Amino acid sequence: MTEPGGDALDLILGQWCRERPDLDCSPMGVIGRISQLQREVFLVQRATFARHGLDAPSFDVLAALRRAGPPYQLTPTALMRTALVTSGAITQRLDRLEEKGWITRGRSAADGRAVVVSLTEAGRTALDAALPDHLETERGMLAGLSADEQTQLAGLLRRFLVALGRVPQEP
Repeated sequence: MTEPGGDALDLILGQWCRERPDLDCSPMGVIGRISQLQREVFLVQRATFARHGLDAPSFDVLAALRRAGPPYQLTPTALMRTALVTSGAITQRLDRLEEKGWITRGRSAADGRAVVVSLTEAGRTALDAALPDHLETERGMLAGLSADEQTQLAGLLRRFLVALGRVPQEP
């Protein structure tokens, strides 16, 4: 049985401790909770994005273009780095967004050989409408933690990602 304030992972860890006392199973407590949080975040964000006709990959692309500032353009390679996906995956995302009229692809004014992806006014409107709802969703998910705990958690997760070498490069 879990102790008050405990969770399913506490029960699992207790069982492993009983069955394999020779092993330190504590990493399961961290990784298992991260996996569980990932599922929870995905489900909540999916519902939020769906209210705006978006999905997480589309939101990521539109947000990267919006953050780039005027003229809201990036190369497909820069978008790949930001989203940490393959060229095939970014192409599929761009195809879907272009079909919706939220982005365009064209030649760079500076280098006619380079392709640039541009956020359209419709894409900017869609992203700007979804962003406050997305932030409110995230704020709600974090409501059980104090501001200091949120800062501490963000710092620990950053350190973890850096240690794994998973920090994205600047576009």
